[in-house]
Amino acid sequence: MKAIVFHTHGGPEVLQLSDMPEPTPARGEVLVRLRAAALNRVDLFVRQGWPGLKLTLPHIPGADGAGEIVALGEEVSGLQVGDAVVINANLGCGECDFCLAGQDNLCRNWHLLGETVPGTYAEYIALPARQVYRLPPDFDFHVAAASALVFQTAWHSLITRGGLRPGETVLIVGASGGVNTASIQIAKFAGAKVIVVGSDAKKLALAESLGADILIDRSKEEDWSKAVFLATDRRGVDVVVDNVGITFPLSFRAARKGGRILTVGNTGGPRFEIDNRFVFSKHLSLIGSTMSNLRDFATVMALIVAGKLCPALDRSYPLAEARQAHERLESGQQMGKITLQI
Repeated sequence: MKAIVFHTHGGPEVLQLSDMPEPTPARGEVLVRLRAAALNRVDLFVRQGWPGLKLTLPHIPGADGAGEIVALGEEVSGLQVGDAVVINANLGCGECDFCLAGQDNLCRNWHLLGETVPGTYAEYIALPARQVYRLPPDFDFHVAAASALVFQTAWHSLITRGGLRPGETVLIVGASGGVNTASIQIAKFAGAKVIVVGSDAKKLALAESLGADILIDRSKEEDWSKAVFLATDRRGVDVVVDNVGITFPLSFRAARKGGRILTVGNTGGPRFEIDNRFVFSKHLSLIGSTMSNLRDFATVMALIVAGKLCPALDRSYPLAEARQAHERLESGQQMGKITLQI
């Protein structure tokens, strides 16, 4: 099969289109002929590498994908060859205490597809049957692939972990990334008021089109926490979605007393300093999460299929042009999700 691989860590230039062995589904697995994959920032981190990351090289990146089932392993039920499916990249073992309790994103042997195991930048992939969600026959594979990781991540963070309630106010730091654009829609779906801080007018226009109520341009408002404070009648917001990390000091300022800070990543870097006085004096809760459990994945994908939530799509590239797709994502120019046509 054709696949995008890298033999060594580095820039986009290390990505190569290569011939790789076609996988065979094991017991309990399905073989999916992928039609679309979607990029996530973790793809860049994996390609670049980090201390302690151990991969079998060459490695196939990619967490998100959608296509149709072409083969079934033994003991697979409820699915059949020809079914259109979208992939859940959150790989629990299915056997540990967390998985058995329905908390597979806390699995003791947890993996993320495309991070430590081969991913979706390929024509075929074999994975446990529990990791696919069946789609209507005519559903757009690019929409499905672009939704899977970011919407389950945002849903689990905002709804399951964050306990977002109707009437609350949510601040989202960043206007055009996959998780943030998903968070805008989920917050509005939950009945919240949404404030978005973005880097320019174009990205804020995208946030507005997705339902954001108040837009703050950080290129004009350096201390955007003050702008948030004033926009909430000096109250502060109930919930902050901050997946940047280095912006925590401003997020702490923008939160009301008793507010919640939600985070699923650190695109600005993993290490930074915080002023702990804001945490204890304002009774703030810092809530982290990764991906979602299988139950949340099914819930949010049902909303995607029903058209109640929909990913913002940027550009699509042929599989062979994965390098160019990575370059665009790395530049920060994207307005929504970038996908690959397979």
